[in-house]
Amino acid sequence: MNTGRILFALLVCISIGLIAAVTVPRDLPVNAIKLPPGFAISTFASGVKNARSMAIGANGTVFVGTMIAGNVYALVDRNKSGRADEIITIAHGLKMPNGVAFRDGALYVAELNRIVRFDNIESQLKNPPAPQVVYSGFPSDTHHGWKFIAFGPDGMLYVNVGAPCNVCEIPDPYASIARMKPDGSGFEIFARGVRNSVGFDWNPLTKQLWFTDNGRDSMGDNIPPDELNIAPHAGMNFGFPKCHGSNIPDPQFGRPADCQSSTPPVLELPAHVAALGMRFYEGSMFPPQYKGQVFIAEHGSWNRTTPTGYGVVLVRIENNIPVKYEPFAEGWLQNGHSWGRPVDVQVMPDGALLVSDDTANAIYRITYNKGKPISAGSLMLQGVLPGLAGSWRL
Repeated sequence: MNTGRILFALLVCISIGLIAAVTVPRDLPVNAIKLPPGFAISTFASGVKNARSMAIGANGTVFVGTMIAGNVYALVDRNKSGRADEIITIAHGLKMPNGVAFRDGALYVAELNRIVRFDNIESQLKNPPAPQVVYSGFPSDTHHGWKFIAFGPDGMLYVNVGAPCNVCEIPDPYASIARMKPDGSGFEIFARGVRNSVGFDWNPLTKQLWFTDNGRDSMGDNIPPDELNIAPHAGMNFGFPKCHGSNIPDPQFGRPADCQSSTPPVLELPAHVAALGMRFYEGSMFPPQYKGQVFIAEHGSWNRTTPTGYGVVLVRIENNIPVKYEPFAEGWLQNGHSWGRPVDVQVMPDGALLVSDDTANAIYRITYNKGKPISAGSLMLQGVLPGLAGSWRL
């Protein structure tokens, strides 16, 4: 065999290897994730490209939106094994279809500038109907243009409209959380001064809206904070762009008095953790002390000197007030480098907690088994072993 043929054969082998590396889901180091005692994490689905926000169908189908990929997926676990049997792409070529919500048999998908609806979707996952346009009046700015959507206790569909900038003064509907009827009518601004919320939920006891908000950049590593907010009624203003956190006037647009006239966060989160999806835990699998508590997915900082975030945290609530903020799942950040970035959390019908990851292209499943042996990693997370503080009091 001559040298040319040998080189050609080597190139073919390398090409096949590269294709395999791209198309075959890689093994994920979930054993690096540290959890409290009794909890375990596994891969529910891998190869879910750019997995972002999640919604659960009436039959247990896990619907997953994306931002960059332009796809919407349906993950089906037919035999209830705790791992998806099939990943079905039900839509592709969409514009930033980050937000997904399910109601009355229909899947709602929020794109950059519109919301569409796929009717009777669970009965036709492999042959989905043409989407019906619900609302198409959103701006087309891509900066913070991706949407999160969810139905509230009032039956209205809530949606964020991010600010198209790091910090700027802009008119409605920017920097807001809006709502509309399921058919797209009755659009109104519910809350203003919200820079970029990519996650919200309602307290099951009070029915009040809670939401995360990402703080602005370019004020240093440690300010301003990300936020957890409560909006018990419409018409509230949460400060952006004039005030950040509880009392930090914007250096360009704000004055100290502006922080007196806006609603402060109920909890200041660490700066730049990129708090995204959040859910109140209402499942039955986890111990009773987790019932009614808040899980938040922290996507992780993008330009902080020392990276922060990259995990799932737990906010403990007493009398509708956060009293403790503590790590729940961490390990996606190793030695200053991340191999994954949590985006959203979602409670399954069996009480397991799903976590989406748009970097590792995966959905993880966190379960609890009180009889499971406690690992050294879990003990380290709780601070039982030296070297790692397990939680901190506010």
